[in-house]
Amino acid sequence: MTRVRAAVVGVGSFGRHHARVVSQLQDQVELVAVVDSDADRRAQIAAEYGRAALPDLQSLAGLTGKIDAAIVATPTRLHAEMAARLLQTGTDVLVEKPIADVASKGELLIELAQRHGRVLQVGHLERFNPAVVALEQALTIPLFFEVHRLSVFSPRSLDVDVVLDLMIHDLDIVLSFARQMPSEIHGAGISVLSSKVDIANVRLVFPSGCIANLTASRVSTEQVRKLRLFQPGEYISLDYKRQDASRLAVSKETQQIGFQSLPVVAAEPLAEELQSFFDCVRTRAQPRVGGREGTNALLVAETILAKIKSHGELVAETVRAARVFPAV
Repeated sequence: MTRVRAAVVGVGSFGRHHARVVSQLQDQVELVAVVDSDADRRAQIAAEYGRAALPDLQSLAGLTGKIDAAIVATPTRLHAEMAARLLQTGTDVLVEKPIADVASKGELLIELAQRHGRVLQVGHLERFNPAVVALEQALTIPLFFEVHRLSVFSPRSLDVDVVLDLMIHDLDIVLSFARQMPSEIHGAGISVLSSKVDIANVRLVFPSGCIANLTASRVSTEQVRKLRLFQPGEYISLDYKRQDASRLAVSKETQQIGFQSLPVVAAEPLAEELQSFFDCVRTRAQPRVGGREGTNALLVAETILAKIKSHGELVAETVRAARVFPAV
């Protein structure tokens, strides 16, 4: 294979960035087409990069034999449908996170990828953040995580809860660092500015004894994306946005606390993610974040949402009960 021939399916707020980065990899990848149901949007992106503009996957099917790989960046509810159709036609797929709207569909995509011998990668972008890569090199025995991901309100991705929109990034990171699924999951959350859960707090307990506290909000006045990890003898603080990580450790010689920045080489995570995906397409290697990893993160997210629902019902019952008593 010389250059990988690729299509981007869904060129909305994030898909257009996929198209941009793919076009920048022109020595290795050829962007053949962009697919979107919005005529103006697909025409604009196609014209910008000089590629075919197609309305749907049926139109893309006309290019069978001319497409090696596709990136699915549609709304979450369409992820599984689009990815499944592509896998069945022998196309390698990178599907944006979450892998699907329900974990059972993620399992289906895993099975389809295996049956058709296709690469299936999930777009958990933070795995390719240079600070996360640096922290992985320093990982020993994770004991405690404190994670905050707060964003200013935006009308983007309001078709899903904040757990599937924002927190799922950190769920995937924590699961990859803990190297196991949690044995206990506790969660609470509320809707504020949308019909979905806009802010959530979660506590995960792992069989190893590791604990992870995660908070995600899309109704914050500022953007915060930080992870703090505690492991034997040290504490590591990571800032996703700044792409830096710092270690505080106790010196065995002096018994004093020392500060050290982890070595981080700045890079665009999306470019790193797509480069990794197309490398897998060429070499047939297993992706860094495959269907199993994406589905595991979604399984945990589904349990969290169920816990949040139970908590919401409890709160509603408490409020209803309080109204029984007259104001003093």
